[in-house]
Amino acid sequence: MGNREALIQGAKQCLFEKGFTRTTARDVATAAGVSLAAIGYHFGSTETLLTQALFEAVGEWGARLTEAMAAGGDPAAVWDGVIASVRSDRAMWTVQYELVGQIDRSEQLRTFLTDSQRYARDELADLFGSPEADEERRLLGGLYQAILGGLVMQWLIDPDNAPTGADIVAALELAAQSS
Repeated sequence: MGNREALIQGAKQCLFEKGFTRTTARDVATAAGVSLAAIGYHFGSTETLLTQALFEAVGEWGARLTEAMAAGGDPAAVWDGVIASVRSDRAMWTVQYELVGQIDRSEQLRTFLTDSQRYARDELADLFGSPEADEERRLLGGLYQAILGGLVMQWLIDPDNAPTGADIVAALELAAQSS
């Protein structure tokens, strides 16, 4: 593995251990086993390196999440797949929530998160079999995304009292009946 690849691996490690905002150039260089100068040479700045590492980590994590959510087939199993992802990839979820607080400080992060959100909305609409009409897909994808975000937040903060996949499905049925 060359210095560039070692830096990306070291940056991923630091992102998961320390978060985006608390990771320093020295942290990454130490984790990668390379000099501080290598960051400037290969990436120009620590922020650019961390952002690149984040993009790669999100891509890897997204594939695992898609697989976990698609494994069950029924809606409760899909939500249980999200919960399984929180358990197995807690650090990745935590970093993403940290990044939301940084979107006003980095246009690159804002663009990345905006694109990711739009993609996730479409994927969730597909996963739950939403209608083909664009407006209905947008609305339902947004609802599923809001539920997903709230579910993940509950599992990160208070897993002992967070809803299960079956709870989410039952609650959606109750909400539909009361409308």
